[in-house]
Amino acid sequence: MIERVTGAASRAFFMALLVAMPSMFFPETTGDATALVALVAMLAAIMTFFEYFAEYPSVLEFRDAAPFNRFRFVTVFLVVLVLGVVLHDPGRSSELVQVVTALARFGGDLADFPYSPVRLVLLTLPTDVPATAVENLRIAAAMAYVISGLAVLGFFALVQLSNWPMGNGAFNVWVNLPMFDPTKGDVLIRLTRDARINVMLGFILPFLIPAVIKGTSGWIDPRTLMGPQTMIWSMTVWASLPATLMMRGIALGRIAEMIGEKRRRAYAEANLHTV
Repeated sequence: MIERVTGAASRAFFMALLVAMPSMFFPETTGDATALVALVAMLAAIMTFFEYFAEYPSVLEFRDAAPFNRFRFVTVFLVVLVLGVVLHDPGRSSELVQVVTALARFGGDLADFPYSPVRLVLLTLPTDVPATAVENLRIAAAMAYVISGLAVLGFFALVQLSNWPMGNGAFNVWVNLPMFDPTKGDVLIRLTRDARINVMLGFILPFLIPAVIKGTSGWIDPRTLMGPQTMIWSMTVWASLPATLMMRGIALGRIAEMIGEKRRRAYAEANLHTV
């Protein structure tokens, strides 16, 4: 019980820290904005605590299949942290920020080509936006996309090279997929379909989101995304949401593969007994 409480409390703390981090980098906000951030951080912490404290989760997937959720959280945390550090120090005074910014510029040069996700993000801006704002967005987009892409590759390598999720014991579908109903249709077909849909969405969304923003520029002014906190969260959602969807697709595909292998063994044993 004590271990469960401390584990849930530590996860709740880091979730609240994640929500509040941009405001900590840029505290010059109004009182209403600060109160809203505090409220969202508290709600996120409460939800995280009860999801991990309860014996069975209600919406959180792969709770007992570490390190899936750790990969997702660390990805978002790193994106927010790195963008906050870079945008908080526009003069690039510290050596760490200079190194990170140089890497971001290098990644931006590689990723900024016609029809690339980073180029599409830049094309959402009006032509009268200052060059410094365009460069900040370019750096933020490149860093967010690189971090998220590396996280996806890392999780894919983990799944392929290790015994995930069986290294944590038997995989319980009810606990790790609480929103999945195994009684509706063939489980293997549904998991394979969901895995492919998640991977495809994860690949398409970095291209689709800028197109949607550009198409709605008559109702939403892209310049509103130029504020540091707004830029951090918008780039985090743009890069991390597709990454988490791709991780989910990889995880579901692994579960489907396990079920398929178990079925093949069962069919082989049944045929062996009938011979």
